[in-house]
Amino acid sequence: MSEASAAEAGVGADVRVMVVDDHPMWREAVARDLADAGFDVVATAGDAREAVQRGRASRPGVVVLDLNLPDKPGVEVCRQLMAAEPAPRVLVLSASGEHGDVLEAVKSGAIGYLVKSASREELIDAVRRTAAGDAVFTPGLAGLVLGEFRRLAAEPAPAGQDRSSAPKLTDRETEVLRLVAKGLPYKAIADRLVLSPRTVQNHVQNTLGKLQLHNRVELVRYAIAAGLDEDEQQQR
Repeated sequence: MSEASAAEAGVGADVRVMVVDDHPMWREAVARDLADAGFDVVATAGDAREAVQRGRASRPGVVVLDLNLPDKPGVEVCRQLMAAEPAPRVLVLSASGEHGDVLEAVKSGAIGYLVKSASREELIDAVRRTAAGDAVFTPGLAGLVLGEFRRLAAEPAPAGQDRSSAPKLTDRETEVLRLVAKGLPYKAIADRLVLSPRTVQNHVQNTLGKLQLHNRVELVRYAIAAGLDEDEQQQR
């Protein structure tokens, strides 16, 4: 993807990015590629301590995070960054494609996961989509995550948690949530419902607020638990 085509795809300086990786050459290369594509790279960090400090100071919208850091695991960095308000969207960029690492990253709050064999174009597209709120995964990993969500949703709800008391969503919010649960990106949802991607994103943000959830990962878990990933005919 050229710089011009990246800009046409919606990449711009309004997307603030922090890159976290313990390998200096890799970290600098990723930061340079993202800056060349039009992102505002506001910070880089080489370990967990730096990542948390610089993340809190620079308030990035997207964090590109390696899991293998010298002082603490990347998932712990993710948990600490997610405690900020507003929390950044975390895209893991790791050499590991192990299922356990992927699931642990998602459970810690990461919205996406790419392996480092991804191309420059795939990385740029993933950061752009992460900034928009889409869950982005290296091919083959999205199904793993959805399967784990379904397994968790099948478990009994914790004591005191009553899903029937959840705030009522509008019909349109429920439509959008149903498609989110199926793993569709915002653009595909917008095309299917004849809406703009921005309108879809607004519906998702409203739904997150009503349900007191923090990110799309939690929203997908909620939707699957509510059976919204099933076809409407199966629910009747």
